[in-house]
Amino acid sequence: MKKNTIFYNAHHSPIGSFASFTLGYKGRNGGFGLELDKPADQDIYIGLESTDHSSYETLPFYEGIEDESARYDMDGDAIRKDIRLKNFEDSAIEREFQLGTDTWKAGDLTFSIYSPVRALPDPEGGNETDFIQSIIPAIYIDITVDNTKHAKKRQAFFGFSAGDSIAEFRNFNEVSQGRYTGVGQGRQMALLTKADNVLAANDFTIEKLLTETRKENYTFGLGNVSAMIMDIMPGEKKTFKFVACFYRDGYVTTALDTKYYYRKYFSNIEAVGEYALENYDLLRQECQNANKLIQGEHLSDDQKFMMIHSIRSYYGSTEFLELEGQPFWIVNEGEYRMMNTFDLMVDQLFFEIKMNPWTVKNELNMFVKRYSYVDKVNFPGDSELYEGGISFTHDMGVGNSLSRPGYSAYERFGLTSCFSHMTHEQLVNWVCCASVYVEQTNDVQWLKKQSQVFIDCLKSMINRDHPQAKNRNGIMSLDSSRVMGGSEITTYDSLDESLGQARGNVYLATKSWAAYVALEKILIELQELKYAEQAKNQAILCANTIAKNMTEEGYIPAIFEEGNRSRIIPAIEGLVFPLYTGTPKALDPEGQYGPMIQALQKHLHTVLVEGTCLFADGGWKLSSTSDNSWLSKIYLCQFVARKVLKLEWNELARRADKAHVRWLLHPKESYHCWSDQMMSGLAVGSKYYPRGVTSILWLDE
Repeated sequence: MKKNTIFYNAHHSPIGSFASFTLGYKGRNGGFGLELDKPADQDIYIGLESTDHSSYETLPFYEGIEDESARYDMDGDAIRKDIRLKNFEDSAIEREFQLGTDTWKAGDLTFSIYSPVRALPDPEGGNETDFIQSIIPAIYIDITVDNTKHAKKRQAFFGFSAGDSIAEFRNFNEVSQGRYTGVGQGRQMALLTKADNVLAANDFTIEKLLTETRKENYTFGLGNVSAMIMDIMPGEKKTFKFVACFYRDGYVTTALDTKYYYRKYFSNIEAVGEYALENYDLLRQECQNANKLIQGEHLSDDQKFMMIHSIRSYYGSTEFLELEGQPFWIVNEGEYRMMNTFDLMVDQLFFEIKMNPWTVKNELNMFVKRYSYVDKVNFPGDSELYEGGISFTHDMGVGNSLSRPGYSAYERFGLTSCFSHMTHEQLVNWVCCASVYVEQTNDVQWLKKQSQVFIDCLKSMINRDHPQAKNRNGIMSLDSSRVMGGSEITTYDSLDESLGQARGNVYLATKSWAAYVALEKILIELQELKYAEQAKNQAILCANTIAKNMTEEGYIPAIFEEGNRSRIIPAIEGLVFPLYTGTPKALDPEGQYGPMIQALQKHLHTVLVEGTCLFADGGWKLSSTSDNSWLSKIYLCQFVARKVLKLEWNELARRADKAHVRWLLHPKESYHCWSDQMMSGLAVGSKYYPRGVTSILWLDE
């Protein structure tokens, strides 16, 4: 896929390796990163000798580094300046950005990166070979040089600087015994090939390396640049195949001893490289096949671009570990590196349920086993405590440090805004995720095992409505005792009160309604008819409360409190779940919950105007009282607007997509790959982020 602006960073990541070869933003702004919260900031050298042999033409992904040989050679005799690197003109460079492939073309040089996007088989069953090939920590790179029109040999190169890594460069010749050639850093990163006419080299600078006349010096042990040097014969067009491999040995996390799951099959990075090279053509083809995933004719080029970018960013945050012999799936929260943040999981759910549903079950099980708790509840300003019930933490830890049981890394006490608890929201999230999992997989055995959890979740939700049945209205009215005098918040923690406050929030109310609707169906299947009836009654109360809050101006206020006039798009967000929990009839405008559906439809049309919930550039503004807008939630709400509320996707709507693409391609902030949190179209947070895979929903339209 071609864009007018081609110089933006993108992830190229193995599945579950928490690794990324990030590339695309000019300068020293990409590279090979392992478990990072941003690009590796290495110089990436990709170039080809010019036809007149006077210089090397390069892709613009480096700044160059200081020649540290001066530290050793005070006379300066070792410094050579007889070579010139020259970037291709921007206009001479083309980029084709697709889901599994990312190709750069300039002059006679083509540089292609292949990244896996494929279903990850359940490790407890299925084809083992397919499973191994899905989790191998490697990506695949082709470099093609067309020298057919030239009568002299030319030289190409692909290399990188050390960046901030503490590991020194190494040459793999001493261990390969001629089976392959390669360079790398320590035991964590390797760039390998089996191609002939390729030599691995190391030196202080790329210039020194390219002008070295004695090949014996390629094994020099000092310096900050390593590269693969390729010779292309006169009249020849040749493709060189490389694998970029990542590996981390030993324990990965604290509190619990985990290791990367790929270690069960690969003892070291050399084993990864050899397997990837032996199966190169097959594994590369799998990456190419992934491009077909988003070829729906109903998708615009802007939508395809955002889907590609967000899916790549999701994989860059995935971490597949082994815990006590069992699989443990983690999605890290981008630049924040929080682990399995629940309010991201509920949005990433739709991607995972399509690609590998077992990961959803895996995350849900861990939340029940280690990251659930039981609390009390109270009305705001009242110290009297009432029964609360089960809920779940915001996350499972941060930066490979797993939190203690029953507590997250994020949530603090006594607060009313950012860093407070999200008790009610995470409770609803577990119900929604679990209900979608059961419906989409028909995993009856798991459903029966979790039957008591579903019942406990229903009781807990009801307790947060009102202690007395006659006073219940279906929405959250009491805060968790964990806030200790503060108040609960929602996933929209860094926005204003319109989306940040949990109590009486229309966004959370609609999501709670969806959870009650799902619980009714689940509990009927479990033959818990008494509880199913309670869930149904709560769903009716909740829907009526939402509908009754419609104002004369045609919108539902963000907070059901007197005087609140904030208008928010995510009022409609919860409507996505009935489509995936087997309860689509609940969305019928003429059905049981019709008044609420009609009210939300009217609400959307009222708020989706410039100055309210549209920016001047046409982009969607989640709240009328905040310029802070999140693309992942916009993608989800766009789907609901079209699929459920039948919003016509006209030129005005397509203008929004174009605006959202411009936000991602900002000339400065596109360094961060896909970012979520935008302030008036500028990325201000949630960078290098996985949540944008809500875009996968567009395939179901």
